[in-house]
Amino acid sequence: MTIDSGPVPGTLRWAVLLLRAEAVALGLVAVWLIWSDLTARTTHLTSALLVTAFAIGGAAALWALGAALGRRRSGARAPAIVLQLMLLPIGYYMIQGGLGWLGVPLMVLGLGVAGLLVSTPTNRALGFD
Repeated sequence: MTIDSGPVPGTLRWAVLLLRAEAVALGLVAVWLIWSDLTARTTHLTSALLVTAFAIGGAAALWALGAALGRRRSGARAPAIVLQLMLLPIGYYMIQGGLGWLGVPLMVLGLGVAGLLVSTPTNRALGFD
């Protein structure tokens, strides 16, 4: 469903911007993984390619969801929220592994974008009343 009435609310605009920023960041991780795959002396090729493909797919999914939400496609909201909530266990295990400086901001980012996606102005802009 697409809703095209009125200006895009700030909450939806910020959610789209943050989703696209996440896509770019994950794309940069994918580029680093490709470089790492090509220059590693020893590697388990199947695992390396699967991790790289997962990063590329995640970046593409985040970008596509951001684009769809920018066009007010209500069906893109639920998958975007799921991807944001996936940052919670990732951040938790980063904290457990001693990377709290990265894990905490990831968790905050995930909760923040999910909050933007379920906010009242975003609900109205996407046709959820």
